[in-house]
Amino acid sequence: MTTAQHLATIDLLRTRDFPAEHGRSDVGTAGPGYHIAELATSDGFWEDDGTGREETETQYELDRDGLSERLTSRWGRPDVFSLAGVFERSVDGEDIPEPWGTLSSHVPDIHLWRTDAQDRWIALGVSQWDTELPFQLLAVVTEVDPP
Repeated sequence: MTTAQHLATIDLLRTRDFPAEHGRSDVGTAGPGYHIAELATSDGFWEDDGTGREETETQYELDRDGLSERLTSRWGRPDVFSLAGVFERSVDGEDIPEPWGTLSSHVPDIHLWRTDAQDRWIALGVSQWDTELPFQLLAVVTEVDPP
């Protein structure tokens, strides 16, 4: 996908109603109060010596940063922060609302904007569940405040 396609997906999700139940959507996953778009997904790293994984991680972070620059022109500079503290709180038993609970387990940090006109949050992050699994460039649209 191109940057223009990523922006079109984000714009679509900004105006789409949220589903009543958690599940798959045409662009990723969704649930009450959120949409998560899987903008890009890499290959896995089952037989990689580590170099392919490093290069892919760097490229996905650059892609996120480039898309972030485009969104900055719309909504100003994002808040950039780690989700590690949210993940620790969930491990300690705190009930973290979705999408933040799940995101914190596989997205180390996010770029976050608040769109005042629609009262929604927009976040970008790079996901990887484990060292052998693919990276994903994710866009999140939610009405749920970050914890």
